[in-house]
Amino acid sequence: MTAPLLPPFASDNYAPAHPDVLAAVTAANEGYAVAYGDDPVTARLDARVREVFGPGASAFPVINGTGANVVSLTALSPRWGGVVVSDVAHVNTDENGAPERVGGLKLLPCPSVDGRITPDDVARWAGQRHDVHRAHPAVLSLTQSTELGTVYPLDDLRALTHVAHDLGMAVHVDGSRLANAAAALGCSLRALTTDLGVDVVSLGAAKNGGMLGEAVVVLGPDDGPDGGTRPARESAAAAVPYLRKATMQLASKARFVSAQLLALLGEPGAAVAGTGDDAPLWWRNAAHANAMAARLRDGVLASAGTAPGGGTGVRVTRPVEANAVFATLPRAAADRLRERARFYDWAAGETPDRVEVRWMCAWDTRPETVDAFVSAAVDALG
Repeated sequence: MTAPLLPPFASDNYAPAHPDVLAAVTAANEGYAVAYGDDPVTARLDARVREVFGPGASAFPVINGTGANVVSLTALSPRWGGVVVSDVAHVNTDENGAPERVGGLKLLPCPSVDGRITPDDVARWAGQRHDVHRAHPAVLSLTQSTELGTVYPLDDLRALTHVAHDLGMAVHVDGSRLANAAAALGCSLRALTTDLGVDVVSLGAAKNGGMLGEAVVVLGPDDGPDGGTRPARESAAAAVPYLRKATMQLASKARFVSAQLLALLGEPGAAVAGTGDDAPLWWRNAAHANAMAARLRDGVLASAGTAPGGGTGVRVTRPVEANAVFATLPRAAADRLRERARFYDWAAGETPDRVEVRWMCAWDTRPETVDAFVSAAVDALG
């Protein structure tokens, strides 16, 4: 008898929209509203973003994460500019060259360790600032949490923003999973961005219970410890509305994107962070997904076996700090396990007969599903 299929562990993009998000979209569907963001729902989102990120913050809903990144980076960089990123950054590996094709920007990748780069990596680009033959390093773009499921600690982020600002660079955060990072660190979204001097954020929603749509959040010129790079913020706030339209990211019925973001962030006046039932939906969804990834890591290590250098079982290869588990196992076992639940190969393993895989948890991943997947992994290894 064939074992039943399990829900996928391939991506948090596979998950359905949260019922509260769908309810918010339905509520926004009542009657007529002015198009292109001049509607009451988007006005409430603007007010909420100022509560969450700072009184000078501005939110610009867009259609998807790649668009949010392209609009953000283009708004922060001159035409001759470059963007310092990690070698595994989503903008560098998984956006089909959109920042370069659409934004005309040169990406300047740094080798990373578990997806993270250091202030020294950023400082190495300082010599290009006055070389007419090189792209001018104008923006530092950081992914939080990273593509490898790790999280930059607050002190590390603070050090990165400081060195970038000292070099005259603006700082952008690709926050497609910013909620997971904040939940992992036990802090608010503001503490993870505005208070560290970040200038612009691509705020994710789809991976955390949204249906579609993200937002470009430009922090206020006077928000944060030093106002960030104030001229960059002011010019970005002025440029984003036009860039959003020019890059086909302005939704005519923007209220439906804004409604999703409001459902996740909470209505004006609600708590901006927390750990209990009164916490905003973004926190509850992200904390749950993170907890399920930790449960999955612990389960495979306890039940599927591990050994230094790989052995014959499962070896977790990256720190599990958000909602992703990276591990190596025999290729044959991975193929057998994939007959039960969909997931992706990531890289080669320690030996030719092993492969590194990625297992992602989402807001709706259930403990019993994780346990069933661990059991399936044991069977596949056996």
